[in-house]
Amino acid sequence: MRVIGICRFSYPALGGFKRMHDTIEAREAYLYDPARMELRFRHFEALTLPSIAAQSDGDFTFLIVTGESLPAPWRERLHDITAAVPQVRILPCPPMRHRSAMQAAIKDALGADETESLQFRLDDDDAVGLGFVQGLRWFARATAKMRRKWRYVAFDYNRGYSVRLSAAGIEAEEVISHFWACGLAMLFRPGDPRTVMNFGHHKLHHEMPTLINPAPPMYLRAHHDDNDTGTAQMPRGLRPIDATLRARLLRDFNVDEDRVKALFAAPLLRAG
Repeated sequence: MRVIGICRFSYPALGGFKRMHDTIEAREAYLYDPARMELRFRHFEALTLPSIAAQSDGDFTFLIVTGESLPAPWRERLHDITAAVPQVRILPCPPMRHRSAMQAAIKDALGADETESLQFRLDDDDAVGLGFVQGLRWFARATAKMRRKWRYVAFDYNRGYSVRLSAAGIEAEEVISHFWACGLAMLFRPGDPRTVMNFGHHKLHHEMPTLINPAPPMYLRAHHDDNDTGTAQMPRGLRPIDATLRARLLRDFNVDEDRVKALFAAPLLRAG
């Protein structure tokens, strides 16, 4: 059974963002603004990459889709920080419709596609628990008999933390979600033409059986000024983490508050 995750890293897609732009050039200018890129890298290096690099089950592929136009300094930085993580594959892609580009990347990674695949998507500023891949395989094994006649099934870890990172450290709030992308995966039969990117994650339970596990907490979802979801979903109960939660984030997510403080200590770069 294959496990494949996909992450969009400042990819200038046609659509796929709530912020709209009239041209690809305008979108690239927005995406590649130095302050924005630095903010994305800091979250990626503090949350996403550590959680992917330290998975308890290392038998998976993690695709990072970028634009072919990603400026060289950012492209080189991305390659440098992921070089030691064998699961990572960086895929430069020309501007395409968002879902089409992500679907093509997954299908290419599947190759002959001769076995079942577990597929998940993860934003470049979120994290998953270190048992995420292992837990997905457990879900698949435990439900093998139940799902024999189901074309698709979704597995959802619906408990985690909203977090905000800064030079002062980590603020967090425990949450129970409803089909957020960062705790979710889908299982596909061999040769199926669709992928996890062909479905809106908030409405998976409208289209297929879904199995939910409320424990353990399995994701960290970051909130900051560049969230594409805007401020409407900003949590209201964020508080500085205590020693117990600090240890839990390091143990269960490989997220180190001292590393967060160091990454966010310098001021953001500004264009010009």
